Amino acid sequence: MGPLTGLRVIEVGGIGPGPFCGMMLADMGAEVVRIERAAAAPGEPPPRDPLLRNRRSLALDLKNPAGVALLLRLLERADALFEGFRPGVAERLGFGPDICLARNPRLVYGRMTGWGQDGPLARAAGHDLNYIALAGALGLMGPRGGKPVPPLNLVGDFGGGGMLLAFGMVCALLEASRSGRGQVVDAAMVDGVVALLAMFFGLRAAGRFRDATGENPLAGAPHYYGSYETADGGFVTIAPLEPQFWRLFLDKLGLDPARFGLESGWPEVSDELLDERWPRLKAELAAVFRTKTRDEWCALLEGTDVCFAPVLGLEEAARHPHNRARGNFIEVDGVLQNAPAPRFSRTAADVPRPPRRAGEDGETVLRDWGLGEAEIGAARGAGALA
Repeated sequence: MGPLTGLRVIEVGGIGPGPFCGMMLADMGAEVVRIERAAAAPGEPPPRDPLLRNRRSLALDLKNPAGVALLLRLLERADALFEGFRPGVAERLGFGPDICLARNPRLVYGRMTGWGQDGPLARAAGHDLNYIALAGALGLMGPRGGKPVPPLNLVGDFGGGGMLLAFGMVCALLEASRSGRGQVVDAAMVDGVVALLAMFFGLRAAGRFRDATGENPLAGAPHYYGSYETADGGFVTIAPLEPQFWRLFLDKLGLDPARFGLESGWPEVSDELLDERWPRLKAELAAVFRTKTRDEWCALLEGTDVCFAPVLGLEEAARHPHNRARGNFIEVDGVLQNAPAPRFSRTAADVPRPPRRAGEDGETVLRDWGLGEAEIGAARGAGALA
């Protein structure tokens, strides 16, 4: 099941954004075969990583010409292949885009890197934090006057990386279904992060943006957009950015402006770049939120239009009534994890299957993809197939 059912994809094993792309495609019904290193130990238990779910596993030695030959045979029946090597590595191993597209002209060849296939940094090592820093995103995240704060690796690896590659490959697959011709998808995390900043380019053009850490409304600068500690050490978030929501927030909390020395009343939410009253008002609200526990604030504000939510850990989030109603969290083989997303009205995704042991499905995959016993035996004899 799923909207990508019938598509065959080869994933050359990697870490982070590549497996995330593979998960996205496999969750949507594509048949994704993950190529593991031949040195991977097939006797070890399967990984408990949701990023590796819904695939079969084939272990090949891609430094062995016989292993590369086997990969090239598989891609004759594939719709797409993607890899996450530094630029030039796949070419050096013998399965770069030119060779693969010559073998299968309809193939979509996805490439996942941090810096891209060209440019001065293309061949340098890096990680998520470096890419979001260079793209201009990291410098906007963190407290005012403080140092930038890494947002886990959600922005570079997954939002600007794996999801961008999955989107690019589906775009190219759609085009190939019309033209009959494949192409290369160059997905770079730094490119994807710049794309995620589109809204802020608009704010900058309108004069409503400060290129500094923690000084923009959506970076938590104002008192009406941020997180606050509660009496029991928990945290809650408020985000009443629109005037009607802000007025409702003040009404719900019964905040008399005179109590805070605001003789002319609480200021409305503002489009100003930076209001110098924000730090003081944020301190006033912090004191208010410390008067009740997190659950008491939830009882008062959750489900209203004040734009409120408690800050939850993963276990708590899985138990929250809204997430439970939506089925956002599932358990597969004893592992709590994300449910497939997005949802489709007619071609709903199946319940995910747990990850396989490295190389567990090798010979089955090869037979299913049209290779004969003699060819499989020759590859095994050449040390190409684990």
